Amino acid sequence: MSVDLSKCLVIGVSSRALFDLEAANRVYETEGVDAYARYQLAKVGEILQPGSGFPLIQAILRLNERVRGPEQRRAEVVIVSKNNPATSLRLFDAIKHHGLDIQRAILTGGAPTAPYLRAFDMDLFLSASSPDVQQALCAGIAAGLIYPTPSTLADPRDQIRIAFDGDAVLFSDESERIFQQQGLPAFHEHESRNAHVPLADGPFARLLRTLSLLQGDNPAESSPIRLALVTARSMPAHERVIRTLHAWNVRIDEAFFMGGVSKTPILQTFNPHIYFDDQEIHCDPASKVVPTARVPLLLRPLAGQVAATNL
Repeated sequence: MSVDLSKCLVIGVSSRALFDLEAANRVYETEGVDAYARYQLAKVGEILQPGSGFPLIQAILRLNERVRGPEQRRAEVVIVSKNNPATSLRLFDAIKHHGLDIQRAILTGGAPTAPYLRAFDMDLFLSASSPDVQQALCAGIAAGLIYPTPSTLADPRDQIRIAFDGDAVLFSDESERIFQQQGLPAFHEHESRNAHVPLADGPFARLLRTLSLLQGDNPAESSPIRLALVTARSMPAHERVIRTLHAWNVRIDEAFFMGGVSKTPILQTFNPHIYFDDQEIHCDPASKVVPTARVPLLLRPLAGQVAATNL
């Protein structure tokens, strides 16, 4: 009997996003694929330590402890790796050692991974490879370029906590591009004029809807998932965001309209298992205190224009 993964949350995670493989990656980058293979085979028996994506994956898998029976699983995790089966022994040993209930893997032996993601109905893909993330986004899958492990990690026993930026992440980058091209006054005028027009979907809109369904009718304090919006928007640009979330029928538990103030202290307090933003100026400091993934923009600013720093 085949398994229908379309009815649960499916997270794809690269081996380097799940575990600390920086030493092995340095061998790959400096000495090549053959040296990397020899290194991994020589290290079989040395257990890999958690990477930036580990707390989120551990917490996601705990969703299945709330239900009974394998047919009712709420979440699945798929390992996505360009390793071949032989060089994956260390990876699978680490999965077993850390007690991760991961049952599926994509091992492409150096071939691109993106063409295989849709076969698993993937809702989110996390990777430390920029080209792999870009390819996944082009395929219509929410994807984030995960940053190295911060000094502290969220407690996986708590509710799953995920924080999102707004424009170019949950929402399209239409409004952000108006800011880039025409400036802040034009942006505010546009958002006020369109306050009752829902923002178009961004790359993470589908994921947000899936997470909202998993929240169910549980009160915020007892929900298995707690979601936050952390955006540099300020009033009056807040109204369109709130009305959009209402039109989408999704629940955001906490929202912060920062108006140019640093997001990092808010994120440190919210303590998410992961934070998604599209801009390095926000991701770099955030990654020092919470697991962070950048959502690369598929549409870049026009030549000669300065990229936005506050949306």
